[in-house]
Amino acid sequence: MFILRCFITIWGLLTYNSIFSQTPDLLLINGHIYTSDDSNPICEAVAIIDNEISAIGTNLEINKLKGPQTKVIDLQGKFAMPGLIEGHGHMYGLGKSLVELNLLNTTSWAEILKMVKLKELTIPKSEWLIGRGWHQEKWPNMPSEVYQGYPSNKELSSITPDKFVILYHASGHALIANAKLMSIANITASTPDPVGGRIIRDADGNPTGVLEENAMDLLEVAFKKFSVNQSQDTLYSLWKKTINIAQEECIKNGITGFHDAGVSIQEIKYYSRLADENELKVRMWVMINDSFVKIKAFSNSLPIIRYAKQMLTVKAIKQYMDGALGSHGAWLLASYDDKPGFTGQNVTPLLELETMAAFSFEHNLQLCIHAIGDRGNREVLNLYEKIFNTNKDRQNLRWRIEHAQHVSPDDFDKFRSLGVIASMQAIHCTSDGPFVEKRLGKQRAQFESYAWRSLLDKGVHLANGTDTPVERLNPFECLYAAVTRKRLDNGFSFYPEQKMTRTEALKSYTIWNAYAAFEEDIKGSLVAGKLADIVVLDTDLLNCTDEKIATAKVFTTISNGKIVYQLH
Repeated sequence: MFILRCFITIWGLLTYNSIFSQTPDLLLINGHIYTSDDSNPICEAVAIIDNEISAIGTNLEINKLKGPQTKVIDLQGKFAMPGLIEGHGHMYGLGKSLVELNLLNTTSWAEILKMVKLKELTIPKSEWLIGRGWHQEKWPNMPSEVYQGYPSNKELSSITPDKFVILYHASGHALIANAKLMSIANITASTPDPVGGRIIRDADGNPTGVLEENAMDLLEVAFKKFSVNQSQDTLYSLWKKTINIAQEECIKNGITGFHDAGVSIQEIKYYSRLADENELKVRMWVMINDSFVKIKAFSNSLPIIRYAKQMLTVKAIKQYMDGALGSHGAWLLASYDDKPGFTGQNVTPLLELETMAAFSFEHNLQLCIHAIGDRGNREVLNLYEKIFNTNKDRQNLRWRIEHAQHVSPDDFDKFRSLGVIASMQAIHCTSDGPFVEKRLGKQRAQFESYAWRSLLDKGVHLANGTDTPVERLNPFECLYAAVTRKRLDNGFSFYPEQKMTRTEALKSYTIWNAYAAFEEDIKGSLVAGKLADIVVLDTDLLNCTDEKIATAKVFTTISNGKIVYQLH
């Protein structure tokens, strides 16, 4: 026994000495480095061992740690900060937007038709023509044939008689499909509007090709017919190709972490497979959006915490309370200014949401409910309060409201008291700003809409992101929106008194998003012991002019202590 104890003691000492005598693999020196850590916000240099930060400090302190095999990168005064975390986006949707028809920058229906015609010539008849990004509120002029604020699909159908065409609204809460696709989906004048959705019709009751909210699900039948003969391996390969394109786009933009806001159980399995293949390059924190039956059947596998070297976490469920403001789908306490008598749509029955909330609570999963209108937000807060009160001993659940765009001031305090994360996307403010007053009127627009300052001053936790592909992935344009509330194209300003400070904006893309995912202990700030995810920029985001924030470029992206992107 004595010999055994001696052996264990000697082994322990050797192990201790080997760990603490290990020299860094990589040093970053001569930088202006923002750590996102209030106790030590700025440093000059960082040391990295394997995939973790081993030390931060001055050039002198960190240079002393250099060993014979240590690689040294002289930042030459460049600005560096923690790897950016996209706080609400859609990775597969981002990938699709990069390979399919991207309509985000279009300014007319005629321009869209021209792009469709050109794209139609490049793809075989057997493939669907899919696009996304149009927004009728951003067109200076509307086409001649308009129904309930949307174009008709007649011209679209006439130029694509032999293909299935589906063009998603920028918000993702509406679409327009051509006649061939509407036909195979068997959507006719006699098709009733589903609960929580609308089929837009002409004066005679005939579908115009535009579907809102849950009505979009009517096209699933057509898509299943298209994909039913493809094997799982084929479907996975197509998904993987799209995801890899999206991952590369993230890394190029300095994004090392990503909150994927709603994927199916099948996609969770795909993500796990991708992680097993060591091809998950961006840390994924994933919300499940699937039927209750499927989620319940999968519950024995949940939560998935920091799988595959902390690359994949699945511990949240995504649900929808209402729709989008642009499509009059946001659920309001009072009617729309430009649509009297109409208050939007509750797209998921409250009893269904309560069932999912109880399930999430029971299985220790975060619940993330999409709510945009003031009524939608109030209903979510009331639901959360009801569930939390079933067991007051459990605190710090960090359930989220995704978007929280228009919130009654009467409900600000409830965000704080319940500890609910307001997962807001700053770029939505400046993107949607020009039509918010049209929808809500001045009073609600000024005091309810994108109320970051009011919520922050109440002590509410915020998260930030782009909702890509609803908006461009570019995090610097989003940060510019956060600190100015101005549009880049024309300088339009949306109630700037609600803007964030520089440091708040940077935290909203780093430590705040990590907190919103229960991951602040491993990422979101540059602290010894945390993961070595770092981005180096050409612009000092703390001290540059506001305008230069939006045009910042990534020089280097470091993930897991390795350089994964370098600007050439």
